[in-house]
Amino acid sequence: MKLRINGDSLRLRISPSEMSRLLQFGCIEETVHFGPGHDAKFTYALLSSEDGPGKSETMTVLYVPQEISVVAAATQVRAWANGTEVGMYAKVNTGAGQLELAVEKDFACLDKDAAENEDTFPNPSTCK
Repeated sequence: MKLRINGDSLRLRISPSEMSRLLQFGCIEETVHFGPGHDAKFTYALLSSEDGPGKSETMTVLYVPQEISVVAAATQVRAWANGTEVGMYAKVNTGAGQLELAVEKDFACLDKDAAENEDTFPNPSTCK
């Protein structure tokens, strides 16, 4: 799973194998280690919840120090996984402004070879 943070926006890109794990287990996560200390790490996750993030929300975000989780309704995740939509998108009120969330399928790059594009979704620009 790839994470991109730019200002008040957060984007996750999901590979096909990660999508399978998300559908099967309801969670995928990655941890970045910045040093040997227990606190020198950052974990990010995508959760699929049967309860959903809330009746009026499509996604929400949970934050505790050194950890962020994006939570999406399981029905929305299944529809996205089985459909042709590129991603799921939402704006979340954080109390300090709005955080834009994007969870997208990780498509093959047009300028990379097959080895570099392993475990990616077929790029719709090349599909007929």
